[in-house]
Amino acid sequence: MGQRVERNYGSMKWESFHGANLAYLVEQYERYVEDPRSVEASVRTLFERLGPPPFVPTEVVSGEKVEDPALIRKVMTAVELAQRIRTYGHRQARINPLKTEIRPDPRLDPAACGLSEEDLRRMRAEWIWPEAPEGVRTGLEAIAKLREIYTGSLAFEFSHVHDPEEREWLERQVESGAIRPFLPPEKQVDLLKRLIEVEGFERFLHRTFPGQKRFSIEGIDVLVPMLDELIRRSVNDGVKNVMIGMAHRGRLNVLAHVLGKPYEVIFSEFHHSPDKERVPSEGSAGINFGWTGDVKYHLGAEREWEEADRREILYARLTLANNPSHLEFVNPVVEGFARAAQEERGRPGFPEQDVNRALAILIHGDAAFPGEGIVAETLNLSRLRGYSTGGTVHIIANNQLGFTTESSDARSTAYAGDLAKGFEIPVVHVNADDPEACLAAVRLAWAYRCRFRKDFLIDLVGYRRYGHNEMDDPVATQPQMYEQIQKHPSLAAQYARRLEKEGRISREEVERAEKEVEERLRRAYRKMKEDPPDEWAVMEKEAPVPELPEVVTAVEEETLRRLNRELLNKPEGFRRYPKLERILLRRAEALEKEGRVDWSLAETLAYATILADGIAIRMSGQDTERGTFAHRHLVLHDPKTGRSYSPLHLLSQARASFAIYNSPLSEASVLGFEYGYDVFATDTLVLWEAQFGDFANAAQVIIDQFLSSGRAKWGQRSGLVMLLPHGYEGQGPEHSSARLERFLQLAAENNWVVANLTRASQIFHLLRRQALLLGEHAERPLILMTPKSLLRHPQTASPLTDFTEGRFQSVIERPGWRKRADRVERLLLASGKIAVELEEKMEGEKAGERMHLVRVEQLYPFPEEEIRRVVRRFPRLREMVWIQEEPRNMGAWTYVAPRLRAVAPEGIAVCYIGRPERSSPAEGFSEIHDIEQRRILDEATRLTLTYTASKPGGKET
Repeated sequence: MGQRVERNYGSMKWESFHGANLAYLVEQYERYVEDPRSVEASVRTLFERLGPPPFVPTEVVSGEKVEDPALIRKVMTAVELAQRIRTYGHRQARINPLKTEIRPDPRLDPAACGLSEEDLRRMRAEWIWPEAPEGVRTGLEAIAKLREIYTGSLAFEFSHVHDPEEREWLERQVESGAIRPFLPPEKQVDLLKRLIEVEGFERFLHRTFPGQKRFSIEGIDVLVPMLDELIRRSVNDGVKNVMIGMAHRGRLNVLAHVLGKPYEVIFSEFHHSPDKERVPSEGSAGINFGWTGDVKYHLGAEREWEEADRREILYARLTLANNPSHLEFVNPVVEGFARAAQEERGRPGFPEQDVNRALAILIHGDAAFPGEGIVAETLNLSRLRGYSTGGTVHIIANNQLGFTTESSDARSTAYAGDLAKGFEIPVVHVNADDPEACLAAVRLAWAYRCRFRKDFLIDLVGYRRYGHNEMDDPVATQPQMYEQIQKHPSLAAQYARRLEKEGRISREEVERAEKEVEERLRRAYRKMKEDPPDEWAVMEKEAPVPELPEVVTAVEEETLRRLNRELLNKPEGFRRYPKLERILLRRAEALEKEGRVDWSLAETLAYATILADGIAIRMSGQDTERGTFAHRHLVLHDPKTGRSYSPLHLLSQARASFAIYNSPLSEASVLGFEYGYDVFATDTLVLWEAQFGDFANAAQVIIDQFLSSGRAKWGQRSGLVMLLPHGYEGQGPEHSSARLERFLQLAAENNWVVANLTRASQIFHLLRRQALLLGEHAERPLILMTPKSLLRHPQTASPLTDFTEGRFQSVIERPGWRKRADRVERLLLASGKIAVELEEKMEGEKAGERMHLVRVEQLYPFPEEEIRRVVRRFPRLREMVWIQEEPRNMGAWTYVAPRLRAVAPEGIAVCYIGRPERSSPAEGFSEIHDIEQRRILDEATRLTLTYTASKPGGKET
């Protein structure tokens, strides 16, 4: 410590020291007064410059003989006690509405620390607490006041926040009382009426629809006023979009009272449907509109919010995200919403972000917050360049139970929110039965977000009035807890009694407010019965997703040449890595007469032309700037200075932003974030790339619950692109397969496009088609099995004419088929890398004259008509063979087999050549892989199979 003081003492003040450091200096000053040479020179210099520490008793300051030499040590102990109260006061705070007895903590007991009341009374308050409020004069009063602040119905955990400025600011806000201003009587009455609304809605549902699931808010009723307060404060400070993510608990109440969803529409989800035989009473709707719908407590909503301010009318858009039962997976989706709303994408370069434009609010479950890894993944995004949203307000809706599992079996931490401490997120615990304290927690959260642009966590500790859902009996598993809950008065009742006692409101006024809420609910119910609402009028209704339309994706030659030249530009003074410089310069010749465009340049040209069309692009993945296989290089680095730039930022024709980020080592949170960004930013082409294709396994919930079915369940469109490196190169099970079969299994109702490409021009046209369909009714996600070895394979390179005159081809045929049409007996069909290997193999085989190869580039929607036209050309055709690298139970075989049989004429066999069924995707040894790969290619190009006549529609042999 002495060295640090010696280096910096010139600019220091006593306010720079706190807690143990200050106590150390008080002790040193005692020694200094007795003998200056007994302390280090640096500490001696500090005292000479700054004088005595502020907590030193006046007897010592004056230099007179101390009447009680033990007083200084007791002051030091009192300073340490004050710091312990700040650090550990939460352990004795009254934050649990169901817990009346709190176990004493000796760390916070003056007597246990050797301090008597008389000792504390002899001290000045400022010795212990320099910023003690007026009226707090003695050490005894200071300790009592600190205990009142830190052990009440609000409890604070800031000691894990390492930034001293942040921690000191938080402590000042708490200790000054700034977060708990006087609440005028009229505001208290408004708060009570809001709580009566919240409770009345739940009780009405409970009586009117007995036994139906609703995941009641009762026990954390104050969540609605907290959201009111947070929304109001954020919008008053300029926020234009408030994005909310939450699971089931309290969702219907939030929909009704925060999002403004009409009562009668909610009632109709319990009671009414336009077609009773097709729409279950559970509340799943949308079938009649061409989509499957979802249960009522998964649905989201949007609302245009407005409030009259003294100077103007304030507007904002509120969004509650749709959320499946995978409770916390909505978290990154909402973060993506917020980032998209914060960014201006209409100019070249990176988008311009203004974090004041949007706020993300995430409401978590107390069991899910520590239990689901997606929470930690999402928290990790909070300060990353490509994913930060300027601070999210997190609220744990803590009902102290996970279905039937108690916290002792659900987490290894003291609190449900302890995970947040690892990310230095301030934590406030608050008793859900103290509504004014809950609003104070919100004020602190918002003030912190405004000041530091970082996340904040509120642990709202309440309970659950009924079981996990209202069909569940919780007494069987938590009998003692529920005996207590059954006797526990509701929050509205408690707060009403308090305000009545304080003379803020009369019993008659309370009863009148309750009757008004009840009558409003009854009117809405009668209206629903007499005049059923246009169900789901609050949601988008649309016809089923159409077939893919024809889109012109070719680009003029001169445009491509000009873009290609500009892609080689670089900032003045920038030096590119020499090895990479040679590769990039070769691209200059690619568009010349004899040149051919490889995969990486085709992809880059696609992005360049999309930007020239005025469509913004966002791209992310673990190594996406360079590309896992070092092919992309869309961010270049100066090896001498470390400067970086993207060639796509220097295009004179670009009319929109291009954002590209290397992501954290996470799949679920990043894909969820990109999905959310894509859903909100309908004008932007959003791409996510897996490091290896099967790493997408770790994001399967996002794929299953959002990407593949979000439109069917919620009418929620997405045009997200997933780039999944796929191809058997002998690298082993985790680096071969992108699990193509899973995407094909989920393919239905035109929900997405699944493709496995073999030519550079194909990626160009497919990406352009995807961009041009954004915002259209035909928009849908694109799942691309991207190559690895094919990235540099000469056969995948395409001539310039393929870009200027061509289009995307769902199937590609082997050239020269007309010359062989009357000899072809076997039709080979394959997708991806093995199709290229087959074509190479056939060139040197005599039997190749009796075979024809079709590369199936688009697997879903399946190109049935194109294949049928191919089949008709060959009168001597005897068999159709599907060849794949993947094991028989994986890859595309089980998906294409029935479709090929439907296409095959009578008497034509449908066969399979590939690896046998296996539990692991690929061999773990390259030598074995090579043997298997040669076997597949040999079998495919040898006419040795025994043909079996088939029934109409084909038969497998």
